[in-house]
Amino acid sequence: MVLVLVIGDIHVPHRAHDLPPQFKKLLVPGKIGHILSTGNLCSREIYDSLKGLASDLHVVRGDFDENPNFPETKVVTLGNLKIGLIHGHQVVPWGDRESLKIIQRQLDVDVLVSGNTHKFEAFEFENRLFVNPGSATAYSGITFDVNPSFVLMDIQGDTVIIYIYQLKGTDLKVEKMSYQKKSQ
Repeated sequence: MVLVLVIGDIHVPHRAHDLPPQFKKLLVPGKIGHILSTGNLCSREIYDSLKGLASDLHVVRGDFDENPNFPETKVVTLGNLKIGLIHGHQVVPWGDRESLKIIQRQLDVDVLVSGNTHKFEAFEFENRLFVNPGSATAYSGITFDVNPSFVLMDIQGDTVIIYIYQLKGTDLKVEKMSYQKKSQ
């Protein structure tokens, strides 16, 4: 079992003061093996906080990140899955499935993780998995219809069990879905 935290668009301290306390209570060191971040951490403190949760931290540069060392894209292999990581500001229009599919093909990955829309979404499209963890702080300059969210992925070989954590008001809701890599 490989437990992966997928998180992004945190925007601390520019647009939010901190992660919601309900999330901070859950995200503790020693439980998570890997972290994939879609960027927009916006501060060294958030980076260090994530690094304290798991030493295997992968971050791509968001459009508000000041660290020039974060790459635009990254591909990591976890279990039997190649996972691509982008912020999502490169996708035009934002969140568009066809545009995401083009990037998925360019990166040649089984799973594409992207952010930027600040709204959780996960779906299968042409036998590939696409995951947007949303915004961990629910900042959005576009809509008020956004809940703070992050994703935990439990990767076992060719299978991913996805746990979606969302705050709806003060209630923490957890949903589950799964993806099985198809044989080529």
